[in-house]
Amino acid sequence: MATYIPADVQTPIDKHWMRLALQMAQEAYDASEIPVGCVFVEQTEPATALHTQTQGYGRMIAKSRNRTNELRNATLHAELEAIGQILRTSDDHSLLHRTTLYVTIEPCIMCASALRQVGINHVVYGAGNERFGGCGSVVPINDEPLLKYQKAYTALGGVFRDEAIMLLRRFYMTENSNAPQPRKKQTRILKTEIPPVPPTSRMHTPNGSVVPSPSNTPTPSPVPVSFTPTLENV
Repeated sequence: MATYIPADVQTPIDKHWMRLALQMAQEAYDASEIPVGCVFVEQTEPATALHTQTQGYGRMIAKSRNRTNELRNATLHAELEAIGQILRTSDDHSLLHRTTLYVTIEPCIMCASALRQVGINHVVYGAGNERFGGCGSVVPINDEPLLKYQKAYTALGGVFRDEAIMLLRRFYMTENSNAPQPRKKQTRILKTEIPPVPPTSRMHTPNGSVVPSPSNTPTPSPVPVSFTPTLENV
């Protein structure tokens, strides 16, 4: 089950780094990649205090974007590309243990598993990934107790969620020349209404606990089969 941070308790720190992640996602969009961007930040405070502190923005140690089409490598999601940067430039094997990842879209199952294997401390994401999300939307790789290879990490979504979704929607309005059979999309209309977070998710409270989403949260209208992207509510 995914966990979201309500807008009224999102901090300037989270917003600061997510803005940079969105800039990386825009770079991906401009390069005809699925627009996902990320930033890895070495923490200056414990992760448990990250959503209440007002000082100390941390130190960026890597930033990246999707490069799967550019380099013809399906594994080069933004998170894995950035992890590669860190491993190539640092001999500090504990660095990722005190690092927070800011990423515009919930890590997929592959990336969520890789993040756990390298010992990431905390993840903040924008929009959920209801098809392939590895931090609760589909599979809770981040805190699944049966996985013994590395400690669990926390993952919270919702920071600039609307912006992340709209960037994806803009991408899916364009024709993908890298697709095996590109689809004509001239007749598609850009949707601007953002549905609420999924009713099956949880909400992160200011004291660090989680509660169910309001029961009266409406379920987003289904997307037509002919236009079913792979990410949350796109």
